[in-house]
Amino acid sequence: MTILSLARFQFAMTTVYHFFFVPFSIGTAFIVAIMESMYVKTKDETYKKMAKFWGNIFLLSFAVGVVTGLIQEFQFGMNWSDYSRFMGDIFGAPLALEALLSFFMESTFIGLWVFTWKKVKPGVHLFFIWMTSIGSLTSALWILTANSFMQHPVGYAVKNGRAEMVDFGALLKNPQLWYEYSHVILNAMMMGGIIIAGLTAFQLLKNKKLSEANRIFYKKSLRLGLLVSLIFSVGGIVAGDLQMQYLIKEQPMKFAATEDVFTTTGKHAPWTIVGIADMKEHKVKANIDVPYALSILSYHKTTGAVTGMNEINAKLQKQYKDKYGEDINFYPPVNTLFYSFRIMCAVGAWIFLVSLVGLIMTREKAKKALTERRWALWCIAITTFLPFIGNTAGWFITEFGRVPWTVYGLFTIAESVSPNVSVGSLLTTNIVFFVLFTSLAITLIGLIIRELRKDPSEAIEPKFKKVLDPFDKEAF
Repeated sequence: MTILSLARFQFAMTTVYHFFFVPFSIGTAFIVAIMESMYVKTKDETYKKMAKFWGNIFLLSFAVGVVTGLIQEFQFGMNWSDYSRFMGDIFGAPLALEALLSFFMESTFIGLWVFTWKKVKPGVHLFFIWMTSIGSLTSALWILTANSFMQHPVGYAVKNGRAEMVDFGALLKNPQLWYEYSHVILNAMMMGGIIIAGLTAFQLLKNKKLSEANRIFYKKSLRLGLLVSLIFSVGGIVAGDLQMQYLIKEQPMKFAATEDVFTTTGKHAPWTIVGIADMKEHKVKANIDVPYALSILSYHKTTGAVTGMNEINAKLQKQYKDKYGEDINFYPPVNTLFYSFRIMCAVGAWIFLVSLVGLIMTREKAKKALTERRWALWCIAITTFLPFIGNTAGWFITEFGRVPWTVYGLFTIAESVSPNVSVGSLLTTNIVFFVLFTSLAITLIGLIIRELRKDPSEAIEPKFKKVLDPFDKEAF
């Protein structure tokens, strides 16, 4: 164990755990806003119950996301101080906007939404949840603005060993940002829909005898969740395809690694379904290929060569030999990227399929109710967990594909680690964070199960006991 490996593991652990809840809360906030919009438009009390019931799930995901996000940000000063010195001028601006604008807007309107169900008009209350959703969307925008700079630096000048911002507008015009942002947000919406549908499926599996009101409640929840996940799964697939087209030009090493391409292909590039990358010999073993398929997937035509990692590595070594020497290796962890990409794509395709079939099977004219097809309910229920896996795989591609850089072409991971941390301190904090995150996960799962056990027909806003004034003469 080295300082660098432990620091990387700690940041990866906190990032993955935090990213469990970012798309979770973005997607559920959006779908709860849709539910309340349906209530305001139709005056159907079922939609109001849905907004309250599923809104509690959103609140839990938001709370845990805030806690994990705070821990993650502390690490920039703890373990990555040299990175913070290099990037602080640029990284600080979008992070400040995220905290001062988006997070405070989101948290303020969450409070208004929770405590004003009977205190304001329905239209005003609906405004609160939409502002909450918009706050979460802009929060993601500012975070990804910073991350996109790390992937594709723009609007900067290196002065006195630091990257200094010269054009904030360039950060927002960064093409990497909009490919990345659209992919993340569309998949977050898909995640919100399939989580609602999946948790509903669990409820239907558990409760065989439902009142008519609850039967309608769960049917509408299931239909809406599946519809949202279907629409945004299509959007996510399209956005992912556009992002990969961009990577072919801007980050060819990352793209080649996701496809196990070590040597430049011919004009008819085969697609490797499975394979094992040998990082010592820099070639693929035990691979199964489909002729022409990679050209079709990459360029949407049967011809088109893909540049190999060996050629790209040689080019980068020549480009950066004066700064880093000739021995630096620019190969990312190929097997991780290769299988992460396939897992991400498989999850997206599965959610699309489940959403489509589920909607067909829940039509009014369906010959047999979905509640009577337990195998179908189990398919939807199990799918609840897949977006967490798919999102993690996607984040692996984004971050591991940038190795050995923290800021692409400017600053390496080895240059970024804090000079004053030790193996002992990192090992201790890794253990502490792991225990803390595990405890948070167990607590969150327990609270979600507790919320799901409540009867949707009795969904009401929280009530609080009267609190005595400690300075009142009758308080004691």
